[in-house]
Amino acid sequence: MNVAYGSRVAAIGMLVLAAGLVAAAEAASPSAEQALRLAPVQPRVDYAKPNAEETADCKIHARKIDGHVGWIVESPDGLPLRKFVDTNDDNVVDRWSYYKDGLEVYRDIDADFNGKADQYRWFHTGGSRWALDKNEDGKIDAWKTISAEEVTAEVVAALANRDADRFARLILTAEELKSLGLGQEKSAELAEMIGGLRAAFGKLAAGQRTLTAETQWLQFSGAQPGVVPAGTEGSTRDVRVYENIVAIVQSGDQPGQVQIGTLVQVDDVWRVLTPPELAASGSADVAASGVFFRPSVVNQGVTDAARSEEADQRLLADLEKLDQEAAQATSPEQRASQVGRRADLLEKIAGQVRDPQDRAMWLRQLADMVSAAVQSGEFPEGAKKLQTLVAELEGNEADKDLAAYFKFRQLTADYGLSLQAEDADFAKIQTQWLKDLQQYVTDYPTAPDTAEAMLQLAIAQEFAGQEEEAKKWYAETVKGFPNLPAATKAAGAQTRLNSVGKTIELRGKSSTGGIVDLAKLRGHVVLVQYWATWCEPAKRDMAALKELATKYGPSLSIIGVNLDNNPTDLAKYLAENRLPWPQIFESGGLDSRPANQLGILTLPTMILVDQQGKVVDRNVQTAELEGALKKLIR
Repeated sequence: MNVAYGSRVAAIGMLVLAAGLVAAAEAASPSAEQALRLAPVQPRVDYAKPNAEETADCKIHARKIDGHVGWIVESPDGLPLRKFVDTNDDNVVDRWSYYKDGLEVYRDIDADFNGKADQYRWFHTGGSRWALDKNEDGKIDAWKTISAEEVTAEVVAALANRDADRFARLILTAEELKSLGLGQEKSAELAEMIGGLRAAFGKLAAGQRTLTAETQWLQFSGAQPGVVPAGTEGSTRDVRVYENIVAIVQSGDQPGQVQIGTLVQVDDVWRVLTPPELAASGSADVAASGVFFRPSVVNQGVTDAARSEEADQRLLADLEKLDQEAAQATSPEQRASQVGRRADLLEKIAGQVRDPQDRAMWLRQLADMVSAAVQSGEFPEGAKKLQTLVAELEGNEADKDLAAYFKFRQLTADYGLSLQAEDADFAKIQTQWLKDLQQYVTDYPTAPDTAEAMLQLAIAQEFAGQEEEAKKWYAETVKGFPNLPAATKAAGAQTRLNSVGKTIELRGKSSTGGIVDLAKLRGHVVLVQYWATWCEPAKRDMAALKELATKYGPSLSIIGVNLDNNPTDLAKYLAENRLPWPQIFESGGLDSRPANQLGILTLPTMILVDQQGKVVDRNVQTAELEGALKKLIR
């Protein structure tokens, strides 16, 4: 048992909540110093650790937290440092939270209330992982949630510590492989690959001397993920994939790279398909073929590590150093300088590599970075750089695809920059934006970004009340780019705009478990409310909806579709604001499956459905509900 875990179990008695009452708990309160001695079960959590002098001025209070009794430890300036909560009201703490800079970054959870942590979660700047510890020994047994970036950090840590079990937790399982719905040939190929992964890892870990326990994972390097659409080689489901992923690491003063290879997404977990390789062992050749994307088009996004053999090592070293310095750039001038220098380095590296795909990869990185920095206001001068590069690329027929990529990001950057002007004429800016989008569609009819341009045109027309024109653009998006995410949103918007008088499908995962299904509410009038905790108008509507639910009783059913990005935000809101109707929640926010199913663009959106399951109003307002319900419910 590790030291942190042992101290946790020993300290549970100290944090028993007397009688479950704040007043009694306050009377029996441990000191802030005692509470601050507790440490997370999992190692290497970056959380606030006050020194002895600061600890003396910290305060601990018994408080009601999400309706339950708990302790809060605060710094001298009032920022939370720890929270310990009894979530099942049995007078014993079962949730231990750790903070940094006022934000919760880590949590130990005793979900079965037996005094031992069995779940571990990371939040905010700590990451997004959610781990399960079935035998409660302080060691992670499985991942419930882990991002692709965090998977690469786990692979590096497993290699550095020669921990085969840690790596094995990341491997795609046979059951998960079946759930992907791949064709027979591809499934057989992957089954053979994952069958030999643990042995391949063990061989590499035993022989490598590059990574040590002190090695630090610095960053994730790779292209944007791709979707292998249903129907590919006999597959029945879309599959999200990363190819040729690289982890950037540092051991002492020595930078390095670990080739992770291919990752595939299964629900909220990313899984490893290929054995890791160290840069020195020729991993670039191994990874070049990929698993899903053949011929390898994934090189369009592989970052500095993946092609180090083709670019000037000094430039790559400068780029890595610059990335490490980025966190220290705090003023607007420093951030602008950092972006400008990085853009220049990317352009130089792109000019040196011999492979056209590698050159395109570096330039796409440049375009994405500069466009985002212009839109955020960090690097306004980047708009001119994008214009210059667009002109250069458009002058070369071989760079037509790159020109389209740059042009869309240049247009987006220009639009964002114009909105930042103090005297911005928004109507004029919007008119120019739509003209630019239409011209882009004309100039680059087959470019992938044309799908997004068409979708933006459709959305703008819908918001302007020009629904027929909006339908036309939605239809063009679906027809021209059926396999891209923009088409999914567009198809849903078409369904919504044409829904009045028709039945619609709405079925999704409940926030409390199980399934919420509109079809099972036939015979009831149903109001569907799309909302999020960050949408104040939607929350203001809740009081009126509660009154209507009480007034009409079982004749009226309400379904909430929450579009928060973080399930924790929904859980916290529902704990403080009880809503007497079910909530659908699936990850992705406004880009989630439930949102895309009907092309939801803005919140709140409410849809009224009659007893036969047919849509009466696809955008009903709260003030209109009473009158509409009187007509439907007699």
